[in-house]
Amino acid sequence: MRIETQRLFLREMNMDDFDALYKVLADKEIMKHYPYTFDDTKVREWIERNIKRYEDFGFGLWAVCLKETGEMIGDCGLTLQNIDGEMLPEIGYHIRADQQKKGYAREAAAAVRDWAFANTDYPALYSYCKYTNVPSYKTAESIGMHMDKEYPDEANEITHVSVIRREDLK
Repeated sequence: MRIETQRLFLREMNMDDFDALYKVLADKEIMKHYPYTFDDTKVREWIERNIKRYEDFGFGLWAVCLKETGEMIGDCGLTLQNIDGEMLPEIGYHIRADQQKKGYAREAAAAVRDWAFANTDYPALYSYCKYTNVPSYKTAESIGMHMDKEYPDEANEITHVSVIRREDLK
């Protein structure tokens, strides 16, 4: 599986991606809106969970790599998440600190949006985050999503949910 954009390619991640992914998920500044800090074990479990998702669903979070060098700079993909009590298809993304503010999250998320609408029957795609994670929901808005709702929850205090429906792209 490979999705290509102008500057990136997305591919299935594997354990060889541990060091590159650790630089993203164990970065306290990047993950400050996440419910917990990642350590070695949690990064390995993240990779294993996505490998299982590829097998079970044909999708998951994919490695985001620079076309020019092949370097992995983060992850982006489609997962099924519990959003306010419903299992919904969610576009998630994490980009390494030194590669942020270059449009890579937007570029990868737009590619995942297009892939998901072309390869699944989901009528809508979601993105969710802690309400204080403005960069995350601004990225969602940059690919055509709009605020769906906010709701209280234990992990995020308040979760912000963005959505895009198939008909939004017509």
